[in-house]
Amino acid sequence: MQTLLALFWLFLKVNLLSTSGIASVGLLHQEAVGKIVTEEQFVQAVSFSSVLPGSDALQLAMFIGFRVAGLPGALAALLGSILPPTLLMLGVVAVLHRLRREAWVSRFVEGLTPAVAVLMIYVAYKLLMKGNDGMVNWQMLVVAAVSFAAFLFDAAPPLVLLAAGIVGIFLFR
Repeated sequence: MQTLLALFWLFLKVNLLSTSGIASVGLLHQEAVGKIVTEEQFVQAVSFSSVLPGSDALQLAMFIGFRVAGLPGALAALLGSILPPTLLMLGVVAVLHRLRREAWVSRFVEGLTPAVAVLMIYVAYKLLMKGNDGMVNWQMLVVAAVSFAAFLFDAAPPLVLLAAGIVGIFLFR
């Protein structure tokens, strides 16, 4: 039980004191190597977590936790890793839930709407143009037009995205 609490506290501390990524790996190295894992085990954990898809930080936590205390250790390390961002997100949601009926929040969102629309139009323009020579990317234009028509005829958005992705696989080889 002492080992599980130590793993939980270690990963809680690392995730509270750093952002994810390289910064957390450096802090985790400082806190874990020589205390709960060897240098070789840590390098192996970082290499293994970098190869797998998904969050490197969570995979690293689970790998080290599993290496130290098996499945309960992996779960303790995972809980210590996901607790800070989860509590932070819950706090932000609680604050936003209280503020959602405030007049200034709705005015803020109304002010953002045109800016977001212009940014989306700019991104669409950049995607439709092939480089700086001013040539239109006709394949992209066809996919965009067919997708827009599908939305106009009330097609389900996930199906439109899936179909556009499949068409893109064949169209943009």
